[in-house]
Amino acid sequence: MRARAAEHAIRTHAAEEAIRVAQQGRGRPIVSARVGDHTIVATGSTIHWSKTWKTFVDFLSDYIKRTLGSDWGNAEMAKPLAGRHPILQWYDAVCRYQAAHQAKQGEVFVGEMTGALSCYYGLAYSLYLLHHNVELQERLVARLKDIRQFQGAYYELMVANGLIRAGFQLELEDEADDDNKHCEFSARSETTGTRYWVECKMRSVPGLLGKTRADGSASRDPTSKMTDHIREALLKPAPDRRMIFVDLNGEPLEDDGKPVWLAQAVRRLEARERDLEEGQEAYVFVTNMAFHRVLDDPTGGGQALAYGLGLADFGKPGEIRLSEWYRQKRKHIDAHKIVEAFQTYQQLPDTLDGRAASEAFSQDGNARLRIGETYFFEDAGEGGTTGTVTSVAVIKKDKTAMAAVTTNDGHRVLLAIDLSDAELQDYEKYGDAYFGEPKARHHESKDILEFYEWLVECYAKTPRERLLELAAKHPEIERLRALDRDDIVLELCEAWAAPMQDRQLTTQANT
Repeated sequence: MRARAAEHAIRTHAAEEAIRVAQQGRGRPIVSARVGDHTIVATGSTIHWSKTWKTFVDFLSDYIKRTLGSDWGNAEMAKPLAGRHPILQWYDAVCRYQAAHQAKQGEVFVGEMTGALSCYYGLAYSLYLLHHNVELQERLVARLKDIRQFQGAYYELMVANGLIRAGFQLELEDEADDDNKHCEFSARSETTGTRYWVECKMRSVPGLLGKTRADGSASRDPTSKMTDHIREALLKPAPDRRMIFVDLNGEPLEDDGKPVWLAQAVRRLEARERDLEEGQEAYVFVTNMAFHRVLDDPTGGGQALAYGLGLADFGKPGEIRLSEWYRQKRKHIDAHKIVEAFQTYQQLPDTLDGRAASEAFSQDGNARLRIGETYFFEDAGEGGTTGTVTSVAVIKKDKTAMAAVTTNDGHRVLLAIDLSDAELQDYEKYGDAYFGEPKARHHESKDILEFYEWLVECYAKTPRERLLELAAKHPEIERLRALDRDDIVLELCEAWAAPMQDRQLTTQANT
């Protein structure tokens, strides 16, 4: 009994941690507590508190004002809107958004993430992440407030945000060192232990982010400065591997679901690669984080391309076997995690304690359904029944969770439980972890690569003998017998995944 209880506690903790990491990333967890009628939040060694914070965004709203200073903010607010610093222009758009969507002051509400919210709260979150995980240098804050240096500081913070959430430990350069020949900072991967030197560049465009015709590019081609930025980055000394981030600062336009600048960017990267000096290589991340161009647009504005400059097996266009793609991803896992972090840049933590929003802000007080927990189900049969949940599957179109329950008298029943919109949204975010199961038993993949990777994870610990049993009808079974267990998994999952290319990729694993 104790062993079963311990196993349940471990599984529950793992599921809760999966939810927290999905919200907060792989950096240092948010440190918060409720003391009396105050909410307390720590950033590094600094303590903040308030009686009004309910969400993490509430905290960020106060944090960015305190960090930038009320005197500076009030001075900017006294100017006409068009003459204000971009941060205060974003703030104005945020205030108008809140006035239009929040029914009552102080109430928690749900709304779409617009460009203005992404800019303002994205900056606030980046400042917090740097403060909480590394340090917040006074020089960086001063650069943010200086309109001439704002763009560079803003993009560096955006990159730092992605790296921290991807699980990198940053080391900032000495802020007293005015030598512009060194990289912005270094980043060590917690996954591989590899250290990288990071350089950040963003194209200047007149009229955007404080730039004028004196220092901005008038070209309509967003990739026009990309090659120069990469060349300049490669000139800076880097004793370890390089990561170069280049933002195009262009319109976030797409053609058939792909950025309009993609093909031209790849051509420029391929041309630059042909001119590399021997031994030169770098992970290049071409981004177009153009939220500032679409302040009122809820559809987003973030685009990114990863390319291995001098790295033949990373980020190159062309067809590739699923098994080889997986091997390459494992080899370049640090870069893949950064891409994933940039894809979720607009997703801010919902809560201060890492819980799912539907649980933290529940109005009816109902407990979240968790596998392994015992509940009284009042609608089950005459007079209700008490039982332990053993598994849960969700039927999205019906907004229903089908819970397998073992009752106290040993019967097994299947119960349909209605889900609220908030609960369904959280399930879509966190998957089976929402119901206390850290291992994704039910999975909906967005493409064949994600489906294949999920299959591999499902069979990663399957014994070799069992794998060969499953592969009994494989046309190349004798070749598989000669492989080690890990390679058998890759080959077998590839054979299973191929027919799913044109089907809806929703399935359940059986190992």
